Amino acid sequence: MTADDGTVPALLDRSARAHPDRTALRLGADEVTYGRLDGLAHRTAALLRSRGVRPGDRVAVALPNSTLFAALYYGILRAGAIVVPLNPLLRAGEVRHCLADAGAALLLSRPGDGGEAAEGARLAGTPHLAVEPAEFTALLAVHAPAPGATPRAPGDTAVVLYTSGTTGEPKGAELTHENIRRNIDEGVRVLELGAPDVVFGGLPLFHSFGQVMGLGCAVAVGACLTLMSRFDPAGALSLVARDRVTVFLGVPTMYGLLLRHPERARYDVSSLRVCLCGGSPLPVAVHTGFESAFGCAVLEGYGLSESSPLACVNRIGRPRVPGTIGVPVDGVEMRVVDRDGKEVPDGGVGEIVIRGHNVMKGYWRRPEATAEAVRDGWLHTGDLGTRDARGDFRVVDRLKDVVIRGGFNVYPREVEEVLHLHPDVAEAAVLGVPHPVHGQEVAAAVVLRPGRYVSPAELRAHVRERVAPYKYPRRIWLADSLPKGPTGKVLKRAIVPPGGRPG
Repeated sequence: MTADDGTVPALLDRSARAHPDRTALRLGADEVTYGRLDGLAHRTAALLRSRGVRPGDRVAVALPNSTLFAALYYGILRAGAIVVPLNPLLRAGEVRHCLADAGAALLLSRPGDGGEAAEGARLAGTPHLAVEPAEFTALLAVHAPAPGATPRAPGDTAVVLYTSGTTGEPKGAELTHENIRRNIDEGVRVLELGAPDVVFGGLPLFHSFGQVMGLGCAVAVGACLTLMSRFDPAGALSLVARDRVTVFLGVPTMYGLLLRHPERARYDVSSLRVCLCGGSPLPVAVHTGFESAFGCAVLEGYGLSESSPLACVNRIGRPRVPGTIGVPVDGVEMRVVDRDGKEVPDGGVGEIVIRGHNVMKGYWRRPEATAEAVRDGWLHTGDLGTRDARGDFRVVDRLKDVVIRGGFNVYPREVEEVLHLHPDVAEAAVLGVPHPVHGQEVAAAVVLRPGRYVSPAELRAHVRERVAPYKYPRRIWLADSLPKGPTGKVLKRAIVPPGGRPG
């Protein structure tokens, strides 16, 4: 029997012993039990060792959600190596940067990505192994399961997660086994997760939210993670109904799409017990509408890759106020500070900083960037927020997204919330555009609900009635869609207003 050494793969060891025949992962008709997942992970470790992968080496994985992703993830860790998860949609140049920066010893990717990952590996000089499910499973079969796991300490790096790179090139956030294990413990506690639960796996596993809160938490308790390779609302509703999903994990875009789906009522979603939302602020109208329509609690939380990711979240048994992100998880502190690092009074706006077991080890091989992000043990998030008298936190906006119009700060989220109150609005993104007099002007890109129409002038009037004169968007344009990242988060830097890029 393997003792729990405080590492991430030890959680799979435990669940495989306790529930060998229970379904661990499901993707369509493909089901993998905990016993089989455990065996595949051991064989993966043996394969990697046979190819010269040593403890501490970085092994990159660029795969969509699949049962093999999980086997590779735990197998890499069992070999004592470090997982570098990559978005399988990255272009060759982006792959090259991440592989070269990490000094990756190997890249594992699917052959059907148009050759981008393989080309990125060639450019970086990184060995590449194609992962085609049937052939790769056959390859694993010829490797006897490696006995046990290569010893690693809880403080050793387990995963290097490359950030989205909104400013400059992506940086790799180093998360230790302890970072991830403690965050999994908190996720299990917050969601009141147990072996009978079925967790929705529509978030990408290469991202920290889906990887830790989805895969990690499910494996920790022996629950089933039912996967979607690519999110779509009809498919998600069907999956919830078919597999009797009890725990839904998603980002705001997903909740909005499910709430607005025209055939939502024909799906039986009564199995849902609790939902967790993160990635970006959830519009209050979507939050309250979803809870009413689906009859289950939505816990809005907060975190980032550098915080493993969960830092703050609402709780099932605690009164929740839509628009807030609750209170920090156990063992984690959060503050709201001014530019000098001094805590601001409750109700004041400042930068959110985090300290605790969830804060990353640092940015991979970037001591200067680490020193800028983590000061005196506090992770500076770049997010503006407030804390109320009850201790609940609220995210106001990204520090870099604040629009400064004529010397006045305009927080885009506040204006977006007002736009979401309009019955014809499906999505909205508020940003600043250059202005010769005011420096910046408030602008908004709006996506309307199918079959609806409202003019930009009417939307402008709708907002003007509800906010201070300097806050309402003078420029509004209608868009077919908003650009989004892999988790569904709106990418404001990619929004192009009519007539030019935003300032």
